[in-house]
Amino acid sequence: MSAINTRAATPTKDREPGLMHRSLIDRPLQVVSGSGIYLTLADGSRILDGCCGAAVSVIGHGNRQVQEAIMRQYSDVAYVHSMAYTTSSAEELADQLTELSRPFGLTKAYFVCSGSEAMDAAMKLARQYHFENGQPQRRKFVARRQAYHGNTIGAMSVSSNLPRKIPYDGALVLDTVSFVSPAYAYHGQLDGETEEEYADRLVQELDDEFRRVGPETVIAFVAETVGGATAACITAPRGYFRGVRRVCDRYGILLILDEVMCGSGRTGAYFAFEREGDVRPDLLTLGKGLGGGYAPIAGVLVSQRVVNVLKRGTASFVHGHTYQAHPTSCAAALAVQRVIKRDDLVAECLVKGAFLEQRLRSVLGGAKHVGEIRGRGLFLGIEYVRDKASRQSFKPEVKFGKKVHQAAHRRGLAIYPGSGTVDGIHGDHSILAPPLTITEEELEELVRLLKEAYDAAEAQLAL
Repeated sequence: MSAINTRAATPTKDREPGLMHRSLIDRPLQVVSGSGIYLTLADGSRILDGCCGAAVSVIGHGNRQVQEAIMRQYSDVAYVHSMAYTTSSAEELADQLTELSRPFGLTKAYFVCSGSEAMDAAMKLARQYHFENGQPQRRKFVARRQAYHGNTIGAMSVSSNLPRKIPYDGALVLDTVSFVSPAYAYHGQLDGETEEEYADRLVQELDDEFRRVGPETVIAFVAETVGGATAACITAPRGYFRGVRRVCDRYGILLILDEVMCGSGRTGAYFAFEREGDVRPDLLTLGKGLGGGYAPIAGVLVSQRVVNVLKRGTASFVHGHTYQAHPTSCAAALAVQRVIKRDDLVAECLVKGAFLEQRLRSVLGGAKHVGEIRGRGLFLGIEYVRDKASRQSFKPEVKFGKKVHQAAHRRGLAIYPGSGTVDGIHGDHSILAPPLTITEEELEELVRLLKEAYDAAEAQLAL
């Protein structure tokens, strides 16, 4: 059998690629290797990975310990079906995560391949909980605007990322979901309103929505603990999530927190909700940083409250995936979590995040079109505005965030761009989410390149 001609298989400008990329016009750049915080492209240039793709590569690229763990698992067994079998990698990963989450009442872990699958699983668990608890009339979800929870039908239905959702509205979107305001102080907090008053107003809005739709019909409230890609790392006002927990408990409604992007140590605490006070979700989704990009994996952490009801009923979860708890994905994630624990990267993230935020505020805080720098740990967002005094966004056709992104990439820096920040149409932002292993020297380089990129984008406006 002849060898595959890999050169011929590589798309060229003159050849239509067989692979369906996200864009049918623009081609992504080919990466040939990754090491530490850097990616190397086919043309030999290096890119400082300042966003880990989508906040994924928490321990950087090319970690030998993780690679070796993957190969050991492949050598033992690559795949088993979870209906009949389990593996030590899946069991140990679950034990490690529940050791961290058990103090918050989360006692079981369920592993799938993506954050979208994790959200769908959490939604189905929440529905089954009420069904087996004698309340089958609960069929509705309440979520927040300017949030994203995934691409599958259930996850997309509780999301409000308009560009990703509109093509499927009325056909593939559940009509049992309603939305309340995001915890988005930059555009939502009123002049003269204190942080506590803003939190109280948001919680009251949620209570009002529950009562409007009928609290006895609501399955769960779904929220990102720290906002992700849609609105760039928005954080809740003090007391908000404690108030949310109280309102949910008042009506027997479950609380699903989405930490697919902001969890796994990214905000300087392993679970982002730890920094919100006494807030205990009934279901928690994790992903991205869970496997660090070394294998596709995500998961749901399940409270004992939910487990107890299912145990008294069918004693099963009516749901399953072919690649559920995939042995090699679990082995990769377990190795990533061991690196995080061994190198104390969660604590490191808190320190480095404070350093990065301080440097960003010093270097970019006074820039003409930088409206707000926000976030936690190494999960920071920059919102761009046309006018700082009024906080008015650029017109969508200006594509200011994209200009910054392109200018950064030309200088060897990858950042995560976003648009529609404010309402799905208006607003631009960049997200910075480098590996937790990044050094202060490398963070300085990141800030330097970003400042050059911002300056170039601002200069373009004057042309």
